[in-house]
Amino acid sequence: MIKKCLFPVAGYGTRFLPATKAMPKEMLPVVNKPLVQYAVEEAIDAGMSEMAFVTGRGKSAITDHFDFSYELETQIRGSGKEEYLSSIRSVLDSAVFSSTRQREMKGLGHAILTGKTLIGNEPFGVILADDLCFNGEGMGVMAQMAKLYNQFRCSIVAIMEVPQDQVHKYGVIAGECMKEGLYRVDDMVEKPAPEDAPSNLAIIGRYILTPDIFNIIQDTPPGKNGEVQITDALLKQAREGCVMAYKFQGTRFDCGSVDGFVDATNHVYQNIYLQS
Repeated sequence: MIKKCLFPVAGYGTRFLPATKAMPKEMLPVVNKPLVQYAVEEAIDAGMSEMAFVTGRGKSAITDHFDFSYELETQIRGSGKEEYLSSIRSVLDSAVFSSTRQREMKGLGHAILTGKTLIGNEPFGVILADDLCFNGEGMGVMAQMAKLYNQFRCSIVAIMEVPQDQVHKYGVIAGECMKEGLYRVDDMVEKPAPEDAPSNLAIIGRYILTPDIFNIIQDTPPGKNGEVQITDALLKQAREGCVMAYKFQGTRFDCGSVDGFVDATNHVYQNIYLQS
């Protein structure tokens, strides 16, 4: 069973300025919970119990959120307001939390490599909190991928079909279809032009990675936009071994964009909050 999940949360969230000038984008609330809490809850639902954050300057609110607040607990103890803390108390009781700081923003690959000190030599999940995923009453995306990992024991990326004019926003894969919704990757390109994309199967912010990925990232030169791209490292891993791409079950909201964030908020309010 995979025990650890890595959360790269060092980004600036510039698309949400000025809201993110002093507040981490991962702490933006979707109704009554911050994005990063949804991500941690998904990891817990997948059986993971050790949460590792790669943070940056001005991100202390994230680690504070996953800690006990003595002043707040004392202030509301015995009142009806205590119930509002039930979800975060459950999270704190279900997992342990650690963090390290990414001193320079050099891409997702570099952020994952920075987390090596927290992960060690074992397979791990990666969740990008910007991508908020739901699957109704079914198994969450990370739980679906963990189940696949138990079968294939290799790195796995979550994918979805996107319109051809949107492929330039994503890493895009191509590969042999093993069965419905599951591909063995043989090509992977970061944010290609539509005419250069090998398919319209786009990678979203869910990964399961084997620990050899750290050495591969170390040897991966900067790629698109001068950043160390995890797609470049995964392509090398795929060509030397095996990487699977999984078309997940569920709905994904791009909360890194204002439109996606609003859509996610409406979805949570109508389908989760009002039903609770």
